[in-house]
Amino acid sequence: MCRLVLVQMAGERSGLFQLTKDQELLRDTSARFIAQQCPLSRVREIAESNEGFDAAYMRQAAELGWFGMLVDESHGGGSISGHGIIDTALVAVERGRYLQPGAFVPVNIVAWALSRLGTEDQRTKVLPAVLTGESVATWAAADLSGSWEPGAGVRLEPDGTGYRLSGAKGLVQDAHVADWLLVNATSSAGLTQVLLPADAPGIEVVLLDGLDLTRRLCTVRFNSVEVGTTDIVGVVGQAAQDIDRELQLAIVLALAESIGSMERNFQIALDYAQIRTAFGRPIGSFQAIKHLLADTSLLLETSIAMATAAASAAQSETEGSAEIVSMAKAFVSDNAVDLTQNCLQVFGGIGFTWEHDQHLYLRRLAADANLFGESSWHREHIWQLHGL
Repeated sequence: MCRLVLVQMAGERSGLFQLTKDQELLRDTSARFIAQQCPLSRVREIAESNEGFDAAYMRQAAELGWFGMLVDESHGGGSISGHGIIDTALVAVERGRYLQPGAFVPVNIVAWALSRLGTEDQRTKVLPAVLTGESVATWAAADLSGSWEPGAGVRLEPDGTGYRLSGAKGLVQDAHVADWLLVNATSSAGLTQVLLPADAPGIEVVLLDGLDLTRRLCTVRFNSVEVGTTDIVGVVGQAAQDIDRELQLAIVLALAESIGSMERNFQIALDYAQIRTAFGRPIGSFQAIKHLLADTSLLLETSIAMATAAASAAQSETEGSAEIVSMAKAFVSDNAVDLTQNCLQVFGGIGFTWEHDQHLYLRRLAADANLFGESSWHREHIWQLHGL
C-alpha cells in the first residue's frame, strides 16, 4: 500500500490505489498553501537574501499540522491516517516539488524526540511551541566533516552536578534562526541527547554559504556549554537506539522531499521537450532526446520505489528497516544527481542561466544527496549493520 501511496504523491501515475479523502485533503491543502505563500518566485527572493524563511510561514504551516504528525495525540500531535510517517512524507513531497525553505525535517525530528523522550518540562513548555510554529527547533547531528555517525563532533563531560558540552556540529539546518537545538553527543556513559536554547552562553552559530540556495546550513560550536540535568533528553548514555531511529525518520522525509524535486524537475524538462522546436519539430521527437527522457523516467520511477520501501519499513518498524532506509538513501541520492544532469541536457544552454529554475533543482538535489549521509557513508553503514 505504501508503495502506491508514494507513486500517487509523485505525480499520480497509478490508479491502482487511491489516497483516503483525508490524505488527499492534506496533500491538496499543503500544495495550495505552498502555491499561495511560498511559490518559486518567493523562494528566489529568500535565496537572494539572508532573511531566512518567514516566521509567519512556519506558524501557518503548523496550523496545517506539518510538525505534529510524528507526535501522538496525547502530546498535541496526530496524523490524518494514523500512519504518521506516510502522512508527513505526503507533505514532504509537496515541499520538495517547489523547493520550500525551512527546517521541516529537523523540526519533525525534534518534535518526535521530545514527545517520546523529553522531560515533563520539555513536553509542556517546548514541544507545544514547536508544534504551533511559535518556536523553531533544529537537530544538530553531523560533525564538521559531514559524518553522521551518532554523537560525532561533540562530547558531553560531567561537571559537578551537571555537564559541559564541547565540540562542533556541521550541516545544521536553519540554526541561525532556531530557538532550540537538539544535540547528539558522546559521553563516557554512551550516546546522549540534550536540548539547549540556541542562544545559551557558549553556543556560536555560523551561517554558511552553500550550493543549495533554497536551504540554510550552519556550523554550531559548543564552547564548554553548561548543561543541566533537566536539559537531557532521555537517559544519559542510552540514546543509541533513539538516535538511530531519528536518523531513519530524517532520511525517509528527506527522500520524500527529493522525490518531489525530482518529479517536478523531470516534468519541467518533459514539457520543455514538447514545446521547444528545432528544425521545425519538437526536440522531444528526436531519438536522442527520447532515449534520454526514457532513461530519466526510469531513474525517477525506481527512486520512487526505493523511497516507498524506506517509508514502509520505517512506518512498520520491520526488522532490517535500518538497512532498507540506507539502501534507499544511497540509491536515490545517486539517481537524483543523474536525473538533474539529464534534465540539464534537455534544457541545453538556458539550463545554465540564473533566471531558469533548473539550477535551483540541481543545487537542491545535490545537497540532498549529502544530507543525512552521502551514498558512500550509507553503503559502509550497511556493511556495518551486517558486522562486516
